[in-house]
Amino acid sequence: MKKIKMMKNLFYLAFIAVVFAACSTEPHYVINGKIAGADSVKFLLQKRVDGKMITIDSAIAYKGSFRMKGGSVKHPEMVLLTAANTRLRTQFYLENAEITVAGKIDSLFAAKVTGSKTQDEYNGLIQANKVLNDKYTNLYTQYQVAEQSGDTAKVAQLEKEATAIEGEMTTLQKDFIKNNPSSFVAPAILASLSYEMDGNEIESYINAMDTAVANTDIIRNLKERVAIMKTVAIGQKAPDFTMNDPEGNPVSLSSKVGAKLLLVDFWAAWCSPCRRENPNVVKVYREYNKKGFDVFGVSLDQKKDDWVKAISDDKLTWTHVSDLQYWNNSAAKLYAVNSIPANFLLDEQGVIIGKNLRGEDLAAKVKEVLGN
Repeated sequence: MKKIKMMKNLFYLAFIAVVFAACSTEPHYVINGKIAGADSVKFLLQKRVDGKMITIDSAIAYKGSFRMKGGSVKHPEMVLLTAANTRLRTQFYLENAEITVAGKIDSLFAAKVTGSKTQDEYNGLIQANKVLNDKYTNLYTQYQVAEQSGDTAKVAQLEKEATAIEGEMTTLQKDFIKNNPSSFVAPAILASLSYEMDGNEIESYINAMDTAVANTDIIRNLKERVAIMKTVAIGQKAPDFTMNDPEGNPVSLSSKVGAKLLLVDFWAAWCSPCRRENPNVVKVYREYNKKGFDVFGVSLDQKKDDWVKAISDDKLTWTHVSDLQYWNNSAAKLYAVNSIPANFLLDEQGVIIGKNLRGEDLAAKVKEVLGN
């Protein structure tokens, strides 16, 4: 009897050992830091959640070395490694692997990260983009010189070349998303490109992703945005909203619908591209206002004084509204506006017939509908 009881005890102990072994081998991350010049420096591992940085791990370096051993991460995600109480930091993809971060404290941004498959994929994309990025940087330097010297012809030429390079960069990144459906880098790249895409294009890339990648928070947020974008696609009736004008009077979009053409123009005083585009809108307004073209300006400003001054300085003589909530502007959210300038051209029934028409494109569309 005693022998049987002893065997049961041995079996129980063996079972416990197996359970603990299973726990210890559960997927988790390990970060080995080798940062020259960092002695008694506290390092924070942080990630962005709902627009705020939260700390998920920390360690103190001894003679440049530290080690973080955390739990399992659901999927690879971009994190920041920051030297506490400084602006020194580097970013990389954290995943369930043993990752080494090696570098110098005074150039932490350039630290080399190894051991993360996802980080390797990201580095590959950065390297593939390097030639184009170097060209773009060189063009920008030339652009600044030409702009300061007042060489308008050179500025126009450089802007055209820069646009071409931007197009090549976009194509390269889209190809990465298309050719790497299982990469957890793809969601972040798609999110960054989504501002220049319509809902159908975004959705086509999402549908081609592996299930695990498509279930990340970034993609879930994009899916929500796509659903909103479909409600403000060309052919849809523009959703109504009401905001206050500079005098505090509520003005609804529906009260402005009825003009042959109405441009709902999202902009802000602090937005340089918006301010550069304003003269084009003013020109079209002056030429076609009497023929039925009107503008309804929606500002993403925070400071009323800046907003009102910009209206006056840029001679924007149409109706303006704002809730002074910056990127939390309720109309911008309703219209899935994540970058400005942005605009929606409505017909006299309030149906969207054009989007993000700028410069000559806006003039051509208005001329097409209203004639000379």
